[in-house]
Amino acid sequence: MFDTVHRMGHGRAIAFTFAAVLVIASCSGGDDSSSAPATTLAPRADTEVDREQTDATDDAESGSSQPATSEPPPETTVRPSTPADAVTLSTIEDAIAAAPEGCDPLDTRQCLLPFPSDALTTDDPTSPSGFRVAFPMAGMPANTEGVVVDPTDWNRNDGFSPNASILTYVADLSPEASNLPSWTDLEGSLQDQATVVIVDTDTGVRVPLWAEPDVKADNPADRLLVIHPAISLAPSTTYAVGLQGLVANTGELVEPSATFEVFRDNLATDVPQIEDRREDMKMVFDALAAGGVERSNLQLAWSFTTASTAGTTGRMVHMRDETMVGLGTTTPEFTITSVDETTAVDETDDDGIARLVQGTYTVPNWLTGDGAPGNKMNYGAAGEPALNGIVQSPFACIIPDTVFEGTEPANMVMYGHGLLGSHLEIDAGNVVAMANEHYAIYCSTKWAGMSEDDIPNAISTLQDLSNMATIADRLQQGVLNQIVLGRMMLAANGLEVEPEFKRADDSSMIDNSALYFDGNSQGGIMGMMLAAVSQDIDRAVLGVVGMNYSMLLPRSVDFDTYEAVFIPAYENPLERELLMSVMQMLWDSGEGAGYVRHVVSDPLPNTDAKNVLMHVAFGDWQVTELSAMIAARTMGIPIHRPVTADGRSSEIRPGWDIDTLDYATDTSALIIWDSGSDPIPVEQLAPRSSRDPHADPRNDIDVRRQKAAFLFDGELIDICNDQPCTAVPN
Repeated sequence: MFDTVHRMGHGRAIAFTFAAVLVIASCSGGDDSSSAPATTLAPRADTEVDREQTDATDDAESGSSQPATSEPPPETTVRPSTPADAVTLSTIEDAIAAAPEGCDPLDTRQCLLPFPSDALTTDDPTSPSGFRVAFPMAGMPANTEGVVVDPTDWNRNDGFSPNASILTYVADLSPEASNLPSWTDLEGSLQDQATVVIVDTDTGVRVPLWAEPDVKADNPADRLLVIHPAISLAPSTTYAVGLQGLVANTGELVEPSATFEVFRDNLATDVPQIEDRREDMKMVFDALAAGGVERSNLQLAWSFTTASTAGTTGRMVHMRDETMVGLGTTTPEFTITSVDETTAVDETDDDGIARLVQGTYTVPNWLTGDGAPGNKMNYGAAGEPALNGIVQSPFACIIPDTVFEGTEPANMVMYGHGLLGSHLEIDAGNVVAMANEHYAIYCSTKWAGMSEDDIPNAISTLQDLSNMATIADRLQQGVLNQIVLGRMMLAANGLEVEPEFKRADDSSMIDNSALYFDGNSQGGIMGMMLAAVSQDIDRAVLGVVGMNYSMLLPRSVDFDTYEAVFIPAYENPLERELLMSVMQMLWDSGEGAGYVRHVVSDPLPNTDAKNVLMHVAFGDWQVTELSAMIAARTMGIPIHRPVTADGRSSEIRPGWDIDTLDYATDTSALIIWDSGSDPIPVEQLAPRSSRDPHADPRNDIDVRRQKAAFLFDGELIDICNDQPCTAVPN
């Protein structure tokens, strides 16, 4: 699948340089006398080819959308061109001369800032989008050993992540006086006076967002402004970012850099790097004007273009298609290595598991070497993943007591395990209870890329992020392993024919007419990707789900252990925050965020759309509910209302701009389960007060009843009786 690229005014690559000095300082400036047009909200589940919005239905408790205009953005009123003064010219020329080639001089604090930026791209007619990312090696951060992050794998990308945080440095910024948009009031980010704005340059449509300082940076000189779109951005689309009305701690408006001022104020120079970019910057100003931001009020503005669908998902789809063509309708080769009919957990006969079956199965290897942790994608001459032998993947299946003692075939469910865990988590109490209560056989394999086997490589990668592709690429192999396991569960010559899955009368315990997925935490995050690419899964439950690891990790207590490795390797908090967003560019191809637009609609080639049930724990310490809201907003998935009891949520309108769930329809859904924990912090911090409710939804018997009805009966049932949904604390 190739995308129509929306990159107005980008005629060729533009290479810039920067100075390692700050030119954004606090003093008065700007013109607040503009009269701006009304704003509109970005589409949630559009396709790349047809991006016209339909009228959105207003909901009494959700936000509202307005259709985007198909008219081109209006041009801004530009003051006549006048020559830049000598001081301004000298400042710009000194910055260019002092910096590595290939950086963006709009934000001189670090080479890749502002991030992301189209200034960091180059033309490439061989890519799906027609251009490539071009991070300069000389501008990449280095670890404490002096090893510079190698940008080679990032520079394969044909655009920037639709999910990464948007970053820039604003010296001496006062967040309070600047009235930064908050996730507690996303509607406020669409107002004309919003201080941080993102606009689709093709349509003039505003994107809901929130912005916050990096509160983990103790030194203000290292504190980035972090901007989070409240939806996953559209692929192959150019966005303009604008800052206006930001206030410094002195109480004065932040003054723009000299470089930005020559663009904003139409000051002529004889600097080629400036003049070559002027048309692109005019496009930015015109787009922001269409979004309600007057050019003269801007303190900084720039554009970036998101990666294409093909660029993000194409390798995974290629691996899947080639593998499944080879399999056809048959099973992969597999071997059952052990059968435990006594117990799976505690050496008693009352754990609910009648039989634990373990084994291995073969999967085509698309990684270098033996496919083990630390290997990367094995690229062929055409730049596509190339087959490189086979790998053995482990599997485990539990046959619960109820199925073992029953007479009918059981539902077949793939289970997705938690963060850096194991397929043997399938014997967890909630999984066994679900299997027994609802007559199902659960099977699992390891999420290669982020399983217990990958922990040493994860630690090594956090010490040298040049290795990030070894995680992202192996995650794609891991999803392929899941897909092949599913085929083994369904195939007529697969598990169904094995004696371990038969009763004494030789009848099969397996109903292979349908395959379902049930995952929790990392299993839910990766399950979103699996649902988007699997050709066999009918429905999926995504438990305590989120997406976009670059946003999840700073808000998760799980990151404490790994941050203890990351911080000593990259001591500067500004560079750590930057690197988290840079990492997302690779992570997109190997986690749910890169596939979120293709799960319930606009399916990938040769794939059906799915229905998914998203279960979220209110106040979750490990997977922030903010990310689940972003996913639901992007996919157009409705939410149960009331979302929470009055006064529980920090949001002014809980579940803003998410439609209300109608249980009479067969649809996907988002349910927030409240078990009494404190609300999450407003800041970009992990929750740490009261207790962690992360495991509560899956351990509640009524929640499992809703899961089973959704998976096996194709029915959404309201077990909350039109009230906020609550779960029993585990």
